[in-house]
Amino acid sequence: MPKSDLGKVYEDGEIIIRQGEMSDSLYVILEGQVEVILFQEMDMKHLTILDEGDFFGEMGIFDASARSATVRAIGRARVLTVDKKTLLHRLQEDPSLALHFLQTLSNRLKLR
Repeated sequence: MPKSDLGKVYEDGEIIIRQGEMSDSLYVILEGQVEVILFQEMDMKHLTILDEGDFFGEMGIFDASARSATVRAIGRARVLTVDKKTLLHRLQEDPSLALHFLQTLSNRLKLR
């Protein structure tokens, strides 16, 4: 299946995940960019911009906590949703994917 047939297209400014919501999925950016935003009291803090190939929302796979940030599209973005069962199966099948996933998580923790 061509990449252009996968995922959902989000238009500029459209919310993909919302801070405070519950989820057990992660999201992979197939095309475009997204912005990660944190809302604190009456303030909105821009955390980072993620590009094609990046993923977000991974904490929902490992714990039952609410989303820690909001993510919205910058321009048009195509994003694939991956549920917990599918991700865990793929990580078992492909050790290199598991290693890449752990390296990305480790790098993100260093930045906190």
